[in-house]
Formats: sequence, C-alpha cells, structure tokens
Amino acid sequence: MRIDIVTLFPGMVTPVLAESMLGRAQTRGLVDIRVVNLRDYAGGRHRVTDDYQFGGGGGMVLKPEPLFAAVDALRTPGARVVLMDPRGRTFTHEVAAALARESHLILLAGRYEGVDARVGEGLADDAISIGDYVLTGGELPALVVTDAVTRLLPGVLGAEGAAARESFADGLLEPPQYTRPEAYRGARVPPVLLSGDHADGSASRRSSRGWGPAVRASL
Repeated sequence: MRIDIVTLFPGMVTPVLAESMLGRAQTRGLVDIRVVNLRDYAGGRHRVTDDYQFGGGGGMVLKPEPLFAAVDALRTPGARVVLMDPRGRTFTHEVAAALARESHLILLAGRYEGVDARVGEGLADDAISIGDYVLTGGELPALVVTDAVTRLLPGVLGAEGAAARESFADGLLEPPQYTRPEAYRGARVPPVLLSGDHADGSASRRSSRGWGPAVRASL
C-alpha cells in the first residue's frame, strides 16, 4: 500500500513516520508512506496556499488550487482521496479496516479555519474526523489514520491474524493488564492472574495492543 500525506507542515509528520512500527513497516517494504509539502503545488512567486473567506469570518482558508494540483500529481489508478475534516464521518476500527484494503490513500491535512468547500465536494472521495474536539490542523488526524491503517496490513504486526485478535476487532476492550512486579506501592496483581494458566500471562497475552480511544475522540 502507498499512503501520501499532503500537508503544509511536513516537519510535524515526517519524524513520527520514521519511528517504531511505522518505520519498520516501511523498511520492510510493507507500506510506502510519503509526506508531500502542499506549498510545492502552490502557484506564484510566494506560493500562497490560503486566503480570506468570502462573506467574512475570522481565519484563513486553504485555497483549492494547490490541493487539486497536488492530488492531480499524486493520483494513481484506484487512489482514494481522504480529507481530514471535523465534519467527516468518525474514524473507527471498521473504517481503518476498509481503508487498509485500498491500494493507495491520499490524506489531505487541512489547516487554519479549514479548506475551500470545493475540495470536499469535487476532489475528496471521503472525509474523516477522529472525534469531537478541535485541533490546529489535520496532521495529527492523518497520522492517526496512517498508524491505524498500517498496522492492519499483512505482515506489519508479525504473527498471522494478530490484528484480528486485538482490542476493537471483536467490539470488546481488553481487561486490565499487569506485569512484574507482583506488588507495587501497595497494589497487587489479582490472585487469579497468578495461578494456573494465567501465571505466565499466556492465556491473555496478545501479540499487540490497539491504542485507539475507548470513546469518540477532530481536526
């Protein structure tokens, strides 16, 4: 799979992609993640990407031309263009699983007061929000989507079927988890976990854990 993240602030995104699971997945050739500077697709000497809103209102809005130009340059057959948008559908494990079946995702990270409505109407195939709160831009939501989708790709988690066995895959959260030491600051591991098959954690051990929010957690 290929994932392009289109953003005005590549420096917010690039370091995260080099670490941990995302970095290893790229090194192993399981996913191709590219960070695209939106300003590279802006016209004029100053490469302006935003402007004031028609009809008034505070804040700047991303112009449509750079976003359309970026997608035109990046699009491959079958590519799905996803706008990070607080008005979009809520991101869930099921949405991540559906996106993981795509061959190419182009994630558009909004900024300022948002993007020109013509981007959502005529360019994006989908709009996604990671929850009901306000962030300064779409970079963090784009990273959330990238992380959740990448870990569902074959081979990324290592053990076959690992993603299907973890939290949210069956609609249930995992129970509280403990590790050594057995006692710490007056709190002890429940006795049931220290007996029989539970003693080494084998009965409840997962190959990986999902760190998604337990409730609806937006650009």
